[in-house]
Amino acid sequence: MDERRRESGFRERTRIDEARAALRERVAAVDRTETVAVAAADGRTLAESVASTRPVPGESRAAVDGFAVSASATFGASDRSPALLAAGGSIGDTEDMRGARRVDAGDPLPSGVDAVVPVGGATRVDDTVEVFDPVAVCDGVAAVGSDVAADEPLYEPGHRLRPPDLGLLLAAGVETVAVGDRSRVAVVPTGDGLVTAEPGPGESVETDSLTVARLVERWGGVAERREPVPADRTAIADALRDAAAAADIVATTGGSGLGQDDLVPDALAGVGDLDVHGVAATPGESLGLGAVDETPVVVLPGGPAACVVGAMQFLRPAVTWADGREHEEPPTGPAMLARKVPSEPGVRTYVRVRFDAEGGQRVAVPIRSDGPLSHASVGLADGWVEIREGIEGLPEGDLVAVQRWGWSP
Repeated sequence: MDERRRESGFRERTRIDEARAALRERVAAVDRTETVAVAAADGRTLAESVASTRPVPGESRAAVDGFAVSASATFGASDRSPALLAAGGSIGDTEDMRGARRVDAGDPLPSGVDAVVPVGGATRVDDTVEVFDPVAVCDGVAAVGSDVAADEPLYEPGHRLRPPDLGLLLAAGVETVAVGDRSRVAVVPTGDGLVTAEPGPGESVETDSLTVARLVERWGGVAERREPVPADRTAIADALRDAAAAADIVATTGGSGLGQDDLVPDALAGVGDLDVHGVAATPGESLGLGAVDETPVVVLPGGPAACVVGAMQFLRPAVTWADGREHEEPPTGPAMLARKVPSEPGVRTYVRVRFDAEGGQRVAVPIRSDGPLSHASVGLADGWVEIREGIEGLPEGDLVAVQRWGWSP
């Protein structure tokens, strides 16, 4: 890295949208597929079209609670002159033996039945069912295939399966589906003194890779946490090559700034391409983007807040694109800002907030941070308020949209 840049800082920073567009060019949809049981396919993206293998329902069933009847036996019925049917009697026999049987919604229809009188349209008196409301053939009935026909197309490739979809597939006789393989993300923490057990003097417990890995899994990817790599350019370069050979996306944590030990951008430039280093965002301005042997690399800043912001804004879209889907912003909810917050013009600012209540109004309370290494400012946050580049701060009492960063797409 140019030493002048180390001393002068990020004077030129790439805007979020421009940096994300550069990353989009690097990410290709995973072309591997696998076949999984429908029960295990929640959230997976279909690789092939799916059609039903049997009708739903497979036999005629009652669609309402009531009395199963032959519709013709109810013709002319009214409040003054109800049709009188034998409770539990034969249905479809002679006029004197016209019958009605009590059924619940979902019950198979008895033989000879072609309609169901709802509970409110009839009443039972001893051994007789008095029908006040006439019904037509198929009233109150779910006929064979009325929900789904046999061989009916259900879903096309690219559809992301949801829990109700799984129920429909099983009902329609589909037991397995071909889906796109999950994107593999290698998470490589970097920095001296990082340990995974009890820290000694001068050591710190490495946590960023755990946060990133669990977020990746929420987003539908498969994460592999790698061992911490010391602040050594050669060691980092070797780790990048190794991770790129085994994964669809590589995410590094730490070592992205302008300090003497921040060597990830230099190592990435040496073994591949460094497309972006420095984005117009706070926290997270030291984020980098590039590739090694066509495998996209997201260089996440160290520190809980900057790391999560970078992961949400860049790694999450990358995982989504690799899954063959378009990136969608997380959902937001309205809240009243508890106090004013500043922002730098030209920089996208992410303000961590927690929810409170005041007079029945949801309030977003900015969380004061003790610096970039503060875990509490992230762990206690309910979401983020995003301040766009052209806005210079937000006033107290402003109605803001809180981004729920913990949401799983």
